[in-house]
Amino acid sequence: MRLSNLADYAVVTMCAASRHCGGERVNAAELAGETGLPLPTVQKLVSKLSAAGLIRSTRGAGGGLQLARPAAAISVADIVEAVEGPIALTACVEGTECSVEHECSVKPHWPVVNDALRGALAAIPLTQLAGMEEMA
Repeated sequence: MRLSNLADYAVVTMCAASRHCGGERVNAAELAGETGLPLPTVQKLVSKLSAAGLIRSTRGAGGGLQLARPAAAISVADIVEAVEGPIALTACVEGTECSVEHECSVKPHWPVVNDALRGALAAIPLTQLAGMEEMA
């Protein structure tokens, strides 16, 4: 099991954005420079993270990007789901057809596994990844 590159980059981008907390706004080009990610990738991520309500974008003079809520209230699960959709290890949990579904004895148990995985990721706040807990 492995996160996609885009989900990984989303976490990196959110960590960089969190370092600008406190009303300071940053733009996508600055985030790209700080993270070393290509600007088009950061722009794509900003769009997804904004749609998920994790980043707020303000246009015009004094505009830019900032976290939509405190970094401590944003988890790794929030970020991954913003980019990847619901956290699920198997497609059958999402209602996708499976060729062995009619004889599968494991399907009823996957939600428990998925909930445990999501819970583990939800327990990690952005502040922990960004090293902000040491500053608090």
